[in-house]
Amino acid sequence: MRVIRDATLADGRVRDVRLADDGTIDAVGEALDGETTIDADGRLLLPGALDVHVHFRQPGASQKETWATGSRSAAAGGVTTVVDQPNTDPPTTSGDAFDAKEAFADDSLVDYGINGGVTEDWDPDSLFARPLFALGEVFLADSTGEMGIDADLFADAVARAADADVPVTVHAEDATEFDESVLPRGTESRAESGSEPGAGARERDDVAAWSAYRTADAEIAAAERTVEVAGDADAQVHLAHTSTPEAVDIAREGGLTCEVTPHHLFRSTDDYEELGTFGRMNPPLRSEERRERLFERLVDGRVDVVATDHAPHTRAEKDADVWNAPSGVPGVETMVPLLLAATRETELTVERVRDVTARNPADIFGVESKGRVAEGYDADLALYDLDDATEIAGADLHSKCGWTPFEGDAGVFPEWTMRRGAVVWDAAEESFGDANGENVRGS
Repeated sequence: MRVIRDATLADGRVRDVRLADDGTIDAVGEALDGETTIDADGRLLLPGALDVHVHFRQPGASQKETWATGSRSAAAGGVTTVVDQPNTDPPTTSGDAFDAKEAFADDSLVDYGINGGVTEDWDPDSLFARPLFALGEVFLADSTGEMGIDADLFADAVARAADADVPVTVHAEDATEFDESVLPRGTESRAESGSEPGAGARERDDVAAWSAYRTADAEIAAAERTVEVAGDADAQVHLAHTSTPEAVDIAREGGLTCEVTPHHLFRSTDDYEELGTFGRMNPPLRSEERRERLFERLVDGRVDVVATDHAPHTRAEKDADVWNAPSGVPGVETMVPLLLAATRETELTVERVRDVTARNPADIFGVESKGRVAEGYDADLALYDLDDATEIAGADLHSKCGWTPFEGDAGVFPEWTMRRGAVVWDAAEESFGDANGENVRGS
């Protein structure tokens, strides 16, 4: 057996971690015996992250990302499990579509889950017969893939998922709350600005018009509706990519769980001038004041999960005007590095980073073998040197799209990443392991 010697865990304890030959953790303790030793030399050992919200674009858009390139990017960022969303081409709305996507997932270096989607012509019977990670993201407004559905279909889908004992993740934006009026810069709704309806936001050509159009109110209203539907169906519901502090509070008070993305934690409408249309995503960036309050909720425990909504597009696709550029940014490789760098300068703790990237997503979605550095768990691990922050550069990352909205930010990247005891990323050698990722829900 191999032993990782003198690793600092998230809570500050220095321990040895012995790895069993079957890819699990045999023991965590002091002065453990082993046939070979990996010297951590006091550096930080975290459980591999579970990114429960990625878009790896296959089938249908392999020019943006593939399971091979996306999973390499994940491994290089300390992520050992990813969950792919259904808005591919074709969408994952039937058993056959699920099977086709899982065939692409054979190229994954890391473990994975596959979510099912909802459209007017979905086939829930065949879909629920497959090993779904969750149903969703269920889109309450159109985004990439145009899978927005109406209120009745949403309620029916949530009820069907509850009957099948499948969790639901929701893209919470209410399109009836999209604001067509011109708003003063720095505000996100007519209620905030005191303005009257005027010329439509679509008559503007500045990038901030996207946040003016897909308002914070749209997310808040959809979150409130989601709480009602979840309660009626007695369903387990998770709010995806929550961008407002209000929606986080609604989820918490309403018995839902929620995730927040790195781009909503580290970017705001103040960054549009630098990002241009490369900063367009759904839900959009919010004001700096809202971003700060969202980050406070991450620090104090009200945010359950950080997930990336990794949604890559090519540079050519993003280099368009605000109304024609596609929505979405890459992020699977930079999530944990950004959060760890933030522990050096903010009140965010390493334990919170561990919880929101590994322990909580594993617990919420019932992935019982992952999310902890503990005996019996999968040896999904990543080693970090908190004193070695580097400058993030899109050219150094491994997503096929080749760019990042976090260019120039500090990140603490893993020295190596293990999936089930096998090294899938070695930074010193700049080498990847084999594509042996498995579906965490089984076959």
